[in-house]
Amino acid sequence: MGSADMAHTSILTNAILVLPDRTLSGTLILRGENIVEIAEGQSHASGALDLEGDYLLPGIVDLHTDNLERQVQPRPNARWPSRSALVSHDAQCAAAGVTTVLDALCVGDLGFERGRLQTCRDGVADLDWLEGTNLLKAEHFLHLRCELPACDLLDMLDEMIDHKRLRMASLMDHTPGSGQYANVEYYRAVRRPGVADEAELDRSIADLLEQRDRMRGPNRRGILARFAGRGVVLASHDDRTAEEVAENAALGIRISEFPTTREAAEAAHAHGMAVIAGAPNLVRGGSHSGNVAASELLDAGLVDDFASDYVPPALIEAAFQAAGRIGLPEAAAMITANPAALAGLADRGRLQAGLRADLLRVRLHQGMPVVRQVWAAGHRVA
Repeated sequence: MGSADMAHTSILTNAILVLPDRTLSGTLILRGENIVEIAEGQSHASGALDLEGDYLLPGIVDLHTDNLERQVQPRPNARWPSRSALVSHDAQCAAAGVTTVLDALCVGDLGFERGRLQTCRDGVADLDWLEGTNLLKAEHFLHLRCELPACDLLDMLDEMIDHKRLRMASLMDHTPGSGQYANVEYYRAVRRPGVADEAELDRSIADLLEQRDRMRGPNRRGILARFAGRGVVLASHDDRTAEEVAENAALGIRISEFPTTREAAEAAHAHGMAVIAGAPNLVRGGSHSGNVAASELLDAGLVDDFASDYVPPALIEAAFQAAGRIGLPEAAAMITANPAALAGLADRGRLQAGLRADLLRVRLHQGMPVVRQVWAAGHRVA
């Protein structure tokens, strides 16, 4: 008897199945790591798990989360052991229904957050350390956040560009006056606690602007040359103007991640780029940094995907909030099928026979989605 015949079969029944084009009151059968059948109606088979009318969705695919950084540094001056932080981060993702995680790690230092580079190197090493152990609940891939004005960007990128888990890279610019820091006073307010006085902050800003002028162009050319032909998905980050978007589109970048204005989101769609919005932006009712509201982009049909950014549980809440505007199958696709397709992961993201049994059981309680059970590749992980 082959291993496929020996694989364990589970029957999940009395659920509202969120399919790509509709919802269905029915039953899902999984065997081993895969979904094998979807049927309408309730199963009365012995051993079937009654989901009590809860929703059953595909496991969430998160293209951008900084949550590992927050586990590594839970307080400004308290650094946590990296391996412990990764295991905690993984458990939080799984508990939030995220079964596929693209860990967004920062490559390149602009002088204010040097610990991020250590977090990146440690995170990559820790994923290697846990490879093949089956100790992680979710499947983890790498999303390298490339800081364009950083002097050390290309050298650091060369350290990990051949990593087999690398799926995505984003081109960022966090200098004052750019992207999410277009408002320089907001930038000053964010950075002020880390400097001695206003004079030091002024010097730092002037140095960064000079460094940006000198490094941004060569670094961007270097990134594009290094990723050419590798199959890694490239995104721009914090697009602000139509001109910026047009320039990125001309370079072959096909994702606009967290556009800061409606103008940029409209331009991205006009150029055939996918738009990723921050789930916390929608759940909170607006951007934490004063940029365009995700709800405005959603209502205008300008959002293709949500990413957790910095709060993994925001994804399921954002999907159910969006469902009130566009319908649940379409909203669920923004955290499952759509990001899976962008990442080139054709084996997941939909409730469909033959795909991975990454599954998420959710109950609505007074309008709030509560994750009750999670399966990853057929195994219960939360």
